[in-house]
Amino acid sequence: MHELSLCQNAVEIITQQARQNGAQRVTGVWLEIDALACVEESALRFGFDIACRETLAQDCTLHILHKPAQAWCWNCCQNVEITRHDECPLCHCPSLHVEYSGGVQIKSIEVE
Repeated sequence: MHELSLCQNAVEIITQQARQNGAQRVTGVWLEIDALACVEESALRFGFDIACRETLAQDCTLHILHKPAQAWCWNCCQNVEITRHDECPLCHCPSLHVEYSGGVQIKSIEVE
């Protein structure tokens, strides 16, 4: 369950940023998950809740943003957005080269 370690790292960054900006508590966090990040959303939510305990982010609201991955189709020579690594959404050819997979990123933090 690598989601827990992802959450622990994210919460470290979130609380560090909150402290540096004089926040009393974190009320909301927006995480962006790339379509090919191999992250299970329910495990991420569970791990995030655990990682936030006894921190400035305890009881904050987690918002998940899903981002499609970028790929190049060798068959139709087009840049395409994909939500899983199987085939081109335009020509249905399986020959794709993934251009970018961003994993999980902290996009925004809401604080008080």
